[in-house]
Amino acid sequence: MPNQKMKISNFLFLALCLLASQPAFSQNKTHKTENIVLITLDGLRWQELFKGADSLFVDDTGMIKSMGSLLGDFWHEDPKLRRKMLFPFVWNTIATQGQIYGNRAHGNMVNNQNKMWFSYPGYNEVLSGFADDERINSNSKINNPNVTFLEYLNQKPEYKGKVMAFGSWDVFPYIVNEERSGIPVNAGFDKAEGAGLTDVEKTLNRLQSEIRGPWGGVRLDPFTHHFAMEAMKKYKPRVTYIAYGETDDWAHDNEYDQYLWSARQTDAYIREIWEYIQSDPQYKDKTTMIITTDHGRGTNKSSWKSHGSSIPDAGEIWMMAIGPDTPATGEMKTQGQWQSAMIARTIFQLLGMDYPDAKAAPAIKEMVR
Repeated sequence: MPNQKMKISNFLFLALCLLASQPAFSQNKTHKTENIVLITLDGLRWQELFKGADSLFVDDTGMIKSMGSLLGDFWHEDPKLRRKMLFPFVWNTIATQGQIYGNRAHGNMVNNQNKMWFSYPGYNEVLSGFADDERINSNSKINNPNVTFLEYLNQKPEYKGKVMAFGSWDVFPYIVNEERSGIPVNAGFDKAEGAGLTDVEKTLNRLQSEIRGPWGGVRLDPFTHHFAMEAMKKYKPRVTYIAYGETDDWAHDNEYDQYLWSARQTDAYIREIWEYIQSDPQYKDKTTMIITTDHGRGTNKSSWKSHGSSIPDAGEIWMMAIGPDTPATGEMKTQGQWQSAMIARTIFQLLGMDYPDAKAAPAIKEMVR
């Protein structure tokens, strides 16, 4: 995200690639997934996801407005109850119907493949399937030279014009390379465009002009969420990417209370998306939702505000999935190493296709039946 972003060794993969003999698009594919929703929460630490509110931070008046103000909403001595207080949908639904990776207490490790540990390299890795530290080494507004899985799908007749992206950060049009890919990207302070705007879209457009938020290049997540929800209802895209940004920016501002409130609000947004998916005939029982983050961050009171190659552990991340082809094994406790670079090929495998770029990391075999 903005200029506060900064610069992990490559790790061995435990997951295996889809068999090379599988055709590019199998007319006889057995997977039920026909639609993909990919969601990212910028800079959300694995510590909060798996242990809830951090005991180091919840009573620090330098990080919250008033001492003890978070305890009623987010604190319990049992970390398994704390994490449910912070992420009720994740731990009541995804943990029972899907898979969650990255609890390092069990040796289940997820890391960035890139060595930068900040946003553009992280998002490139998630979307293209590999790190590119030589060319993607800043957060500058430079069109991504790599083809993302979104663009590959948009090139296929079955998906052409059915791929959309939404983000809070105004660099996403460059990360997705909207100009080359032809994928519409509503990000930063973009408004809904085109003929036949709905009343909701008109209202969002007006409010976004009136409510700027505290950051110059990042809008508040409610706009990103509701633009995306309205587009899913209106256009029924087969592939939707939604990138929420507030968690990272509140952390950079050292506002732990806002970081937690935003994380829980995003959990509610994810629940809303999943409930809509389950209510719509195009999406119900035919959609896989994958959720991850672009990077981690520090672990003490000073370093948690930051990330990048100079911050130990900032390459430690997490990911999760729920859908008709993902076994409901819940919190993964298998020891091993996974990477966000594996997501792109996994999405193609779910859709019954081989990923076209040989550089991409292998698919996550545990995530696909």
